[in-house]
Amino acid sequence: MKIYRFLSGDDTSAFCHKVTEALNKGWELYGQPTYAFDAANGVMRCGQAVTKEVEGEYDPDLRLGTL
Repeated sequence: MKIYRFLSGDDTSAFCHKVTEALNKGWELYGQPTYAFDAANGVMRCGQAVTKEVEGEYDPDLRLGTL
């Protein structure tokens, strides 16, 4: 089955490390990254969708970050 995650966070190196970790665990980038200003907190935020093929069947209780 194909699984999907949306990674998000403040525009810091921590976000880049989060995406890098996912890529090294077999996730693939899906689509373009997003970048938006969070006016309430005065920071830029980033987002990136990733997908991965895994064995098994979909379960809504599946913890995607553990795959």
